[in-house]
Amino acid sequence: MPSIFGLWPQLALATAGLLIASSAHAFCGFFAGKAGASLFNEASQVILARDGKRTVISMLNDFKGPLTDFALVVPVPQVLGKDQVRVGDKRLFDRLDAYSSPRLAEYFDPDPCPTGLRFNEALALRAAPAAMASADRQRKSERDQALGITVEASYTVGEYDIVMLSAQQSLGLETWLRENGYRMPPGAAVALKPYVAQDMKFFVAKVNLKEQAASGVQYLRPLQFAFESDKFMLPLRLGMINAAPDKAQDLIVYVLTQQGRVEAANYRTVKLPANQNLPPGIKRDFKGFYKALFDHQARQEEHRVVFTEYFWDMGWCDPCAADPLSATELKQAGVFWLDEGVDSGGGATPGNPGVLRPRRSPNPSGAQNALLTRLHLRYTAQTFPEDLMLVQTRDRENWQTRYVVQNPFEGSLQQCQQKAGGRNCEAACNSAYAPRAADSGMQHRPWSQCIQSCQASQSAGLERARRYYEQELPQRRQNELNNLRRFTGWSLEEARRFSGLGAESTTGSTTPAEPALKWWQKLFGTTAAATPGVPASPGVAGSAGLPGSSASAGSSSATLTVSSVKPGSRP
Repeated sequence: MPSIFGLWPQLALATAGLLIASSAHAFCGFFAGKAGASLFNEASQVILARDGKRTVISMLNDFKGPLTDFALVVPVPQVLGKDQVRVGDKRLFDRLDAYSSPRLAEYFDPDPCPTGLRFNEALALRAAPAAMASADRQRKSERDQALGITVEASYTVGEYDIVMLSAQQSLGLETWLRENGYRMPPGAAVALKPYVAQDMKFFVAKVNLKEQAASGVQYLRPLQFAFESDKFMLPLRLGMINAAPDKAQDLIVYVLTQQGRVEAANYRTVKLPANQNLPPGIKRDFKGFYKALFDHQARQEEHRVVFTEYFWDMGWCDPCAADPLSATELKQAGVFWLDEGVDSGGGATPGNPGVLRPRRSPNPSGAQNALLTRLHLRYTAQTFPEDLMLVQTRDRENWQTRYVVQNPFEGSLQQCQQKAGGRNCEAACNSAYAPRAADSGMQHRPWSQCIQSCQASQSAGLERARRYYEQELPQRRQNELNNLRRFTGWSLEEARRFSGLGAESTTGSTTPAEPALKWWQKLFGTTAAATPGVPASPGVAGSAGLPGSSASAGSSSATLTVSSVKPGSRP
């Protein structure tokens, strides 16, 4: 039966659900540290649940620097009350990442040699396929008014002290922040100006160190807030002022909806190349492969597009890198419509024995009524001059960044010939027909037909094995190598080295070619004896030192998943 073994939390198939570690990452706002604090907006993920005008945003961030006097500023469309804000659970980000990460599916070829009296000619070669300091309450209100600042609300939620501000001018807002002890990033007033012009409010959250210590949590928990707005958007531009000017930023957005796939309205949305066969050697470092792929694709698009990495009905998965979120988890992530009596969708998708089966949610009470779109952005201030506007489409066709490894059968044509030569058709047929032939004193016609059928089956099987080893497998390996080069932009040498294939073969085969038969071997039907000390039947790894057909893939800090189908299974 099929097996799934993965990097969640360990590592094997490969879900590169990762924030690529070497890149600076975007955030839908900016950090404002006290003077002298060294903060850098390095990594963030966002969960956005949206239906109609109702929106729930959860922000998870990472940063360099102490929690002391850390502050965050995010533009929002309205003043948020205390009951509209809560502290979220980081594990939900982990769950969504594990569920939607790019993945590697692994399959195995069956034995191409004839077996028994019949040869199964159906060769399974298919590709299985995230506050600023609260205002000093003793400050004179006259100064705030002079700056055009109004403190609309202030409250504490969990370990965060939160202030809601409105501003009449961006320079006044920047000055207010500075006078309250926060070192603003260069260009803050310019970045704030468009949001002030749109009469947006500013959500300012600061870590309450006492509350944070009492919580026992050693990291900043996500902030989650709910509001209604006609605009389906994320304010990216503020995040840019925290980023290193010479690096593009990354942002991963998990969008939960109930009608269809989500894409950008003001930027081009592109699906990453996926669902193609790749050399089996990439199992050893799928994270490295996917990082190279994304780097190359982002460069090709000049950091001007939004990539779709995953879209699926959260009621099931196929293959499953992790279980779909339960109804409880989806509500915690902001999916508010599950209790509103909407039809949750149909029943389970049937699976077949020996195949990676689609899985329905373990808690089907409404969980099927949430669709997940995973978007991955890499951009700069020049390539994304506007905030990210989103739109929900009516497209409900499931899609994922999945890559396929098809492991060849460990054998050779020579081994197949030897196996076939050791099979005695006459003896096999005698066991079935000899008693009756002896009784009648003659060879019955079924016995003769058995011999003919066995011999024809052997001949056809050997021809099929010859095509597999000499034509189909080398061509498939070359296609896999070409796919790897096309996806990553690597040279042939780089692709071969990453795949563990060595540097000599031009066919892409890792198994040495069978030597041509001498004229006397053809005449006598003999084969050359194996050279002492040299294996007569090289396996899949050949001399390249690949891990053979084992489905283990090494180790990595990234979320990776490998799904595996055993030999002879139908993908």
